[in-house]
Amino acid sequence: MLSKYSKYVLNFRILWLALRQIECEMRIISFAAIREYVKKHADADIPLRDWYKKTEQADWTCLTDMKQTFNSVDYVGNDRFVFNIKGNDYRLVAIVLFAAKKVFIRFIGTHKEYDNKDCSKA
Repeated sequence: MLSKYSKYVLNFRILWLALRQIECEMRIISFAAIREYVKKHADADIPLRDWYKKTEQADWTCLTDMKQTFNSVDYVGNDRFVFNIKGNDYRLVAIVLFAAKKVFIRFIGTHKEYDNKDCSKA
């Protein structure tokens, strides 16, 4: 039989674990894609870090929420969204899973590279 204190500790642990599962911010997978891209395109470093920071702090539930953060974001199909980076010099395509609060970076490239790619399957 559990003591009153043990029940309190057990309930606290259960609540703490449940709260850890609830994320209020988006989780981006992964920053390594940005790090690798800026090795070749140094001028994209600050704009991509800005995108990362804003996205990480966002609490998106739909495209309308995303548009409040990034006005130029577009849906390209198959849960993929395209973001204009550095005044449309670069494009970033990510899968956004709103319920899970996850953003998976699928493509970073120049506007020309983006035009030659079917990003709904990236």
